[in-house]
Amino acid sequence: MSDSVSPPGDDVRVRSRGLSRRGVLRGGALLAGAVPAAGLLSACSRPTVAASNGKPRRGGTLRVGVSGGSAKDSLDPHSPLTYPDQSRVVNLFEPLFTHDADYRIRPLLAESLESSKDGKTWVVKLRKGIEFHNGKTLDANDVIATLRRVVDPKAPTAGAGSLEMLDAQGLKRENATTVRIPLKTPYALFEDLLAQYTLGIIPEDFDLKHPVGTGPFSYQSFKPGDRSTFRRFDGYWRRPAYLDEVVILDFADDTAKINALLSRQLDAIDNLPPAYIDMIKNQGGQVLISKTGSWNPITMRVDTAPFDDVRVRQAFRLIVDRPQMVDQALGGQGRVGNDMYAPLDVAYASQLPQRHQDLGRARSLLKAAGHENLSVELVTSSGIGAGSIEAAQLFAHQAKGAGVKVDVRITDAATFYGDRYLSWPLAQDYWITRNYVPQVDSGSLKSSPYNETHWNDPEFNSLMARARREFDADKRKELLQAAQKIEYDRGGHIVWGFKNQVDAYAANVTGFTPNANLPLSNYEFRNVSVSD
Repeated sequence: MSDSVSPPGDDVRVRSRGLSRRGVLRGGALLAGAVPAAGLLSACSRPTVAASNGKPRRGGTLRVGVSGGSAKDSLDPHSPLTYPDQSRVVNLFEPLFTHDADYRIRPLLAESLESSKDGKTWVVKLRKGIEFHNGKTLDANDVIATLRRVVDPKAPTAGAGSLEMLDAQGLKRENATTVRIPLKTPYALFEDLLAQYTLGIIPEDFDLKHPVGTGPFSYQSFKPGDRSTFRRFDGYWRRPAYLDEVVILDFADDTAKINALLSRQLDAIDNLPPAYIDMIKNQGGQVLISKTGSWNPITMRVDTAPFDDVRVRQAFRLIVDRPQMVDQALGGQGRVGNDMYAPLDVAYASQLPQRHQDLGRARSLLKAAGHENLSVELVTSSGIGAGSIEAAQLFAHQAKGAGVKVDVRITDAATFYGDRYLSWPLAQDYWITRNYVPQVDSGSLKSSPYNETHWNDPEFNSLMARARREFDADKRKELLQAAQKIEYDRGGHIVWGFKNQVDAYAANVTGFTPNANLPLSNYEFRNVSVSD
């Protein structure tokens, strides 16, 4: 690739438009300190490339800088963990259903889904004529193989917890495009479950070393913690991508990533810190802002002292000045949260009183719990996304008002998502937009793959089990709001806000549009083009 780039950490490979460590460090020096750096860089020359006229152009390479990633990066379609993992998965693989830019469920590889009257059997019909990257035609057996891989008891994937009700051995191929899916218990929102991006359909003979999907780009190369390359799949069942190629590069450092965009060594970056919005625009770049249901909670393990005492959890929630968090950690790009998630769900319990900072009440609760003058460690990482470290530091400052000493420990992505991930007593995490039931399945049950708070409340579990079986939308809403009230009263998440997704791209790039899902228009690069 004549126009290739080198990742941060590469001292050797310096090319005409390459991304070298020297260049990155120089950029880091320039950008150190967001606001002063913005003024300094505004005085630099603007990019010489002409802005796109908005019309897509076929061909070219899109070079994307994505936050996070490490040597543990994966191409596994069913266990993506970090932003780089997610950006690869959505371009290689496709689920049966998907969420559109407004987070409405739409059929994708599926044509339809119908339930039996008792909600225990579902029949999915596939679109005809869809091919995998190796030329194999999508068949009902591939759907069966996919679902069985996800719930394989010998190697369960991230989606296994949400498919506990699946009767994997009872899956039946009716014909080439029809699958009968039996469940052990009724599940009213099965379509939403099948729309999760972690349930991409793979062929029966799937090999992770040579991953094959039905997505608009096919696998070319992959170096964990570094870069991955994908080529346009001309046999794609919808309009093929405009781009010839996509290169995704991991970045542990926002400064290096922004500098690479400004110096035109990258064409687009995700998770732009809001403090850089004006600077990017002043330099001739473009900023993409999307309203989402994404949240970066502070997570308290409810089974570990001192957070095993609900009074401590309540106190920590009362420590937070939520408007200040949104204004300063998110640069105003977001809205205040109320310790509940899934704000785009029709069942979101918006009637619960908004929680405000109350340092006096927080002190009183901590005293009653025997934890006056408490000292704790809050673990965070740049890999969590823009604003997370700032939020952690701001929380530590706010906690002083309640007599709590918070030591902020900043780790790299490899450490944060390493062996101790999901076991930190007090940490942060990031979650993308989801409706309430899929979110609970992913993170708020004992069986959830990412239960960072170790939440396991019998009353809550019972309500969720009833809600999954309830096909009456009004009755289901009542159950879900009762479950949210329990988390609001005694849960382990501090949901202080919902952030707008802020990304940036060069002037000669077109096709990115606001999207409530993942960054950079849900990382859907099929609609993106790059002009000369």
